[in-house]
Amino acid sequence: MDMLRLFIIGICIGMANVIPGVSGGTLAVVFGIYDRFINAITYNVKKLWANKRFVGPLLSGMALGVLLFSKLITVLYENFPVQTNFFFTGLIIGSLPMILASSFKHEKGEKLGIGKSIGVIICIIAGLAALLFFSYLEGTVDGTTPDMSSALPEFTFKLAMRIFIAGYIGAIAMVIPGISGSLLMLILGVYTIVMKSIPSLFIPSEFFHALFLLLPNGIGVLIGLICGAKLVAWLLKKAPNHTYGVIAGLLFGSAVNLFPGFGAIQNAGQAIACILCVIVGAAMAYLSGKLAPEDKGNA
Repeated sequence: MDMLRLFIIGICIGMANVIPGVSGGTLAVVFGIYDRFINAITYNVKKLWANKRFVGPLLSGMALGVLLFSKLITVLYENFPVQTNFFFTGLIIGSLPMILASSFKHEKGEKLGIGKSIGVIICIIAGLAALLFFSYLEGTVDGTTPDMSSALPEFTFKLAMRIFIAGYIGAIAMVIPGISGSLLMLILGVYTIVMKSIPSLFIPSEFFHALFLLLPNGIGVLIGLICGAKLVAWLLKKAPNHTYGVIAGLLFGSAVNLFPGFGAIQNAGQAIACILCVIVGAAMAYLSGKLAPEDKGNA
């Protein structure tokens, strides 16, 4: 049952990773597996194999989520953008109590001192400010809705290096809650290439062309994922409260960024749907955090 749950969570994270502005790392926090995830992702083959019952279903689900839901998410955002954003906002709201509790939790179960609590609050503000700045960068990107009608570009070494670097940077961002790896890929100009290459894999005449465009991205994502996970794991080990504080700030910023505003609601029916989306999203996140196994960061 735990492996099935991890597989479904992986699908949700993979689904989020294809949406510019939505963070897969945020959903890892939402579903209560963030610590376990960043500690399990490693270049150590023995440790990776030892955690196969966690890493296997999660990564398989992520891959399936990217393959199957990239088109579905596009359809949802094209037809139900307000309700979709309300649902993701609900997911973040439901996860905030858990992450705030971790921010102010003493290792021995005692209350944090005033000095350390102030430090955590400063980290929360810093995380919020960083996400709002990132949102400003998002606003400077022309055409946040990619043009999927253009043909795949010709494969060149220069393009392959650009796709690799974008995948590497995007994967590092992916493990940081609140930061969208796909948005960074959009900023770097390769998002449309990658998203169009995925369905092209299922067209025989375009298979090898799409494969050669996707391989540099896949390699970059793999290396970036390991590097980013190692960095966050180190920070959680050295300064857990302050790191969780930054993550909490990033989540606050994500909620602000995703919330479409009540002015976006056009009629009573849509208002009811949005309320339900928020409630369902918040309940899913809260209950998932409660049901998640206590692992102290070890897989």
